[in-house]
Amino acid sequence: MTLQELQNRALQLPIGDRWRLVQSLLSSIQQETLAFNTVTPKTNSLTNLDPWTQSLIGVIQLDTEESTKSYVDYLEEKYN
Repeated sequence: MTLQELQNRALQLPIGDRWRLVQSLLSSIQQETLAFNTVTPKTNSLTNLDPWTQSLIGVIQLDTEESTKSYVDYLEEKYN
């Protein structure tokens, strides 16, 4: 099942089930982030961040090629 298919099916769930799914996903992300933060040594600049901000480090993985393509598409649409 692709991510898009999974998203479409999740959006068809009743709101209560979607809330439980969101809570489950957030819990999973927090656990992985905490595990990532304990394994990865922090630099001085990162240790000065608020703990909540530190917990977000490593959560988002950017695909630079896809990001560039999206930005180029945005600019083309905006300036055409």
